[in-house]
Amino acid sequence: MRKLLLVFIIAATSIENFAQPAAPVFKDAIARNRERIYNHLVQNTITKNLSVPLTDSTEDMWEDAFYALELIRQKNIWVNQKVKFAVDDMLHRSIHFQRSLLELLFSNYQEVYSPQVKTLFENTIDPKIFAIAGEYLLNAINTSAEKNALLILAKKRSGIFPESPHSSQLIHNIIHYGKKSITPSFQSFLKKDYLKGNTLMISFQRMNRNYPGLVMVRDSSGNFIKNSNSYFAVPQLARSISNLPGYITNGNTPEGIFRMDGFDISRISMIGPTNNVQLTMPFEFNAFHFYRDSTLSDTIGNITLYKNLLPKNFRNHYPMHQSFYAGKAGRSEIIAHGTTIDPSFYTGMPYYPLTPTIGCLCTKEIWSMENGKRLESNQQLLVDAITEAGGPYGYAIVINIDDKQSAVTLEDILPFLKLAGQK
Repeated sequence: MRKLLLVFIIAATSIENFAQPAAPVFKDAIARNRERIYNHLVQNTITKNLSVPLTDSTEDMWEDAFYALELIRQKNIWVNQKVKFAVDDMLHRSIHFQRSLLELLFSNYQEVYSPQVKTLFENTIDPKIFAIAGEYLLNAINTSAEKNALLILAKKRSGIFPESPHSSQLIHNIIHYGKKSITPSFQSFLKKDYLKGNTLMISFQRMNRNYPGLVMVRDSSGNFIKNSNSYFAVPQLARSISNLPGYITNGNTPEGIFRMDGFDISRISMIGPTNNVQLTMPFEFNAFHFYRDSTLSDTIGNITLYKNLLPKNFRNHYPMHQSFYAGKAGRSEIIAHGTTIDPSFYTGMPYYPLTPTIGCLCTKEIWSMENGKRLESNQQLLVDAITEAGGPYGYAIVINIDDKQSAVTLEDILPFLKLAGQK
């Protein structure tokens, strides 16, 4: 997790902020505290940090400022000048600094710095920097000739990174850039006999993660949880602040299968005191952990075992392998959680009032600006549904169902539930 996440509430988080789950209170949601936090971010994390000379010993201060700029989506002439200064010096800075800056550019400065990023792309010897720089350049492509040129360069340079999932994922994305992706019929995930015996949390998403998805829960007998009116379903955002692809750390939540691994309460203020759902990808632990099979302890890298968890019509659908390759690329600590972030940072965005993360699945929570009490929690509703389904041990599935430019609704899913034989 980023350093800034741990200090975002200015070390002010007290035990009161993490009260008993029955009546959570988050005092830093109170209006005066939110104003104080915002002012601290602007005056100290951004302005003060970017005012110090950029040296090897101050890179971490600039990196915290970069993340704060992503978080609150701030731009102004002075900030833009500081970012340009960092970009112009980027080639000579540390890999960690380059990565932090590239995330900011991908989030807040699309296409603005393509020449400088291309120079870094052509010279870096780090596979993660290579991938992020390549994805930035890919987003700036306007013609097939530009796409082909980037592909040729990426293939040429990928030889420096043999066996790297970063280079293979980037090349795949370049090849398929601009092509219409067709998802197989996802009713196969909804059948009663699919992964029977496991509780399932299924998050239906759009390819454009600016639009919220929808999460549903199925019990170990194959039945989807219902409420008094219909199926249980709440909006769930799978977009990261950077909006980078899912195979890159701090990017969007990867598509694919995760092991659902229990509930926990985070001590990170931005996540808050509501129970979260612990998730793991392949490679975070061993095969025994992910597949719950003691005979597979040395076979976590076997993609066939992962494919066998998918319905037959999805086993060769490459996007659904992303959690496998994200884990192989070193991603970790992705969970499904609520939020205490001020949603006003994202007013006007398609996902408002949900808040983006650094790659997790996030549901809406509303906290009182008067006393900090939790007023609304889709996360608690999700936790309750998983508990009703048999508990948080099974699998979580994230699937991009199509490329419609709108939030996923239950009406999108109901026809497929019917086709799957659910009642």
